[in-house]
Amino acid sequence: MSRKLFSVLLMGVVWTIALNAQNFSAPAKRISVSIDAGKTAPPISPYIYGQFIEHIGDLINRSLWAEMLDDRKFYNNINSKLSPPSPQRGGGGRGGRAAVQWRPIGPDESVVMDRKNPYVGEHTPLVQLAGDSARGIQQAGLALRKGKAYIGRAMLAGSPGAKVTVSLVWGDGPAGRQVVPITAMGASYAKFPLKFTAGADNNNARLEISGTGQGSFHIGAVSLMPADNIHGFRPDTIALLKAQRAGMWRWPGGNYLSAFEWRDAIGDPDKRPPRLDAVRSGFQPNDVGTDEFMTLMDLLGVDPFISVNAGFGDAWSAAQLVEYANGAAATPMGKLRAANGHPAPYKIKWWGIGNEMYGSWQYGRMALSQYVFKHNMFGEAMRKVDPSITLLATGATPDEMSIYGLALPIVGKLIPDYGSPGDWDFGLFTRCFDYIDVMSEHFYSYAGQRFDHSAVKPGAFNRNEYMARVDESLVEWARRPANRVRNKVEAYEEYLQRIPALKTRRIPMAIDEWAYTGGGNTLKGVLANAMVLQEMFRHTDIIKMAGHTMGTGSIDYNATESALNTTGLFFKFYRDHFGSVPVEVGGNSPPPPPLYPVGADQPKVNAGSPTYPVDVTAALTSDGKFLTVAVINANESAQELDLSVTGIALSGKGRMWRMTGDSLSAATGLGRNEVRIVESSLTETPKALTIAPISIEIYEFAKQ
Repeated sequence: MSRKLFSVLLMGVVWTIALNAQNFSAPAKRISVSIDAGKTAPPISPYIYGQFIEHIGDLINRSLWAEMLDDRKFYNNINSKLSPPSPQRGGGGRGGRAAVQWRPIGPDESVVMDRKNPYVGEHTPLVQLAGDSARGIQQAGLALRKGKAYIGRAMLAGSPGAKVTVSLVWGDGPAGRQVVPITAMGASYAKFPLKFTAGADNNNARLEISGTGQGSFHIGAVSLMPADNIHGFRPDTIALLKAQRAGMWRWPGGNYLSAFEWRDAIGDPDKRPPRLDAVRSGFQPNDVGTDEFMTLMDLLGVDPFISVNAGFGDAWSAAQLVEYANGAAATPMGKLRAANGHPAPYKIKWWGIGNEMYGSWQYGRMALSQYVFKHNMFGEAMRKVDPSITLLATGATPDEMSIYGLALPIVGKLIPDYGSPGDWDFGLFTRCFDYIDVMSEHFYSYAGQRFDHSAVKPGAFNRNEYMARVDESLVEWARRPANRVRNKVEAYEEYLQRIPALKTRRIPMAIDEWAYTGGGNTLKGVLANAMVLQEMFRHTDIIKMAGHTMGTGSIDYNATESALNTTGLFFKFYRDHFGSVPVEVGGNSPPPPPLYPVGADQPKVNAGSPTYPVDVTAALTSDGKFLTVAVINANESAQELDLSVTGIALSGKGRMWRMTGDSLSAATGLGRNEVRIVESSLTETPKALTIAPISIEIYEFAKQ
């Protein structure tokens, strides 16, 4: 079918169609779908819609946090020279543009970095005054909107003869700026509030802190935010993410975790030292720490999941963090939390020990034979503080150990045998059983690539040498990340047979970090992500939680605007319309057998429902009043389904929501609105469905 003809069909037929009179061209083979609502599985936890976030550059600091200034506590030197770019900013993605530098007002030598008496961190700018000639610092690159209010603060100290002002500048001349004079500045640092109203739109406005007169003055820290911030967070992005009802957010890492010191990020934000991000080679201001994360969780209406540093960290520090979060105000760390403005314990339930501690890339990584002792030390210390917490171990099934070459130097083969020293999960299950409530699993699948484990390449392992490009149909491309879920389910089925303790206490799985790398934030990428979600729905007896990478990947944003993007729309779509109690789905068309040798990223049985080439799941709503059916059609042609429903009497009334677009590259977000959700009413329970091309459809049938 040509793209032009396909677009005509969609525009002329799809959007005007009635559910009971659909007329897409049917494929040669009709698919039979049988749903038995009397056969239910464990409920879908809201946590399966969870999200993962970590400090990568300014990923958190700009998408969620409202701070407008870079390097507000002066990690870098201040001069007029171009410095190597620092990847502090996150922009609309994970990398982003370099941090904007502070520049001197006046000659470079008028600003020196005082290392003897820093306000915070290693040094603080000291401005040497020169009579009537202004001296100070400035930062450009600020996005202002006319009539909008901005608030902030500056921590300043200086000589009696110093006359200091702070100015927000959006244009030329006196009318293009607002000046706040600093009065009563003394030798000791004091906080001076700032308040401005922008007189014009400007995407390259600047903040100036300057002085005239005699002597000098120090600038300890400075902050500027839109006045409508909510406890320091952006109201626009918070509203979008809250609407997704993600259930859970995991933080603070990720690889960032293993070199993170949680004590650096509590207390007075202006006194928290900026720190080198050893993992990403940038720096972090430490403005968003434990207390701010808990505020974020309250604003989003989701539950927190905090991981502790099992890389460079230690069990005592992890236990202290548990006490800081959950201890009574009379405990040492609880007293510190109360002093920081949070007297009531947070009562955080979900605690992860480490992040990907099996990985050669992880700071503090050690051999499994050593790490099992470390995990148990952490678990014992943390539970001693709060016995009620849920502990998650950092696991890796054989597929994960294979595709990163982690088992190869241990056992001499790419794919480790179950129970061998190269099977990280087996070691944790058998040696840390008492300190594991849930096993954390991660996966990143790679679009258009498979892991070719047919032969070991000579020399040191290089994953790129094993990643084979594949030319595959859309439905197989979309199935690829769901197969990683199936990998882990098959591994857990194997562990159940090999580890007797799991027969008496099943340890569930949390896929608390997952993504389809290269899948794209488009309709095509969403079809694949939906297949991941539905594969998880089929295994709710094992999978209790998930964390999509990244939480902010659900929104498009810049300095002043934001919008729910295609990924965010997809998560909200399922959360709003799909049920929570899975029921049995049968069919006459199982997924095809594997095209490639089993092992690594290829499971024994391909993911999906027995309704190939579409993927179908069904669930009752929690109150049992509705049966919902979700159908993913990752094909560029319509698909005909014969539908039979047993185990529930349906009234015939209901609704259908269809998510699709005019092409696979369709996207929604800032400046784009190409992916649409259209609702239709049902007047009877259909015995046949015609599923639109490249679409996800969710049906809701009312119980009689």
